Amino acid sequence: MSDGGLTPEQVERVVAIAMDLAREGDTEQLIEFVGHGLPVDVTDSDANTLLMLAAYHGHAATVRALLDQGADPDLRNARDQSPIAGALFKGADDVVAVLREAGADLDAGTPTARAAAAMFGRQHLLAD
Repeated sequence: MSDGGLTPEQVERVVAIAMDLAREGDTEQLIEFVGHGLPVDVTDSDANTLLMLAAYHGHAATVRALLDQGADPDLRNARDQSPIAGALFKGADDVVAVLREAGADLDAGTPTARAAAAMFGRQHLLAD
């Protein structure tokens, strides 16, 4: 992130605000942050990306907007979880569809998206 002279504490706060926006699905404000220089694949202390948090909280429009900004659909967090596996766990079918359309790796992470789908009876979401 081009910090524009921000202190490390201020940068940390900006990232925390952006993570909250991702959790809340506030697409417009979140994309504004990215437009002002926040890296689209920035991570929090648990290695969650904006995309991971938006996916986990079921915000398909936010997920699509982040992907449109170049977010990597396969970045895993510190627990080796992928955004698509998180969406399957939460039952966010529309998010799963957006991530599949973006080419998310169904075999990445622990558990993989395929394993998560089997665990939660959602294999139909991954069928071609």
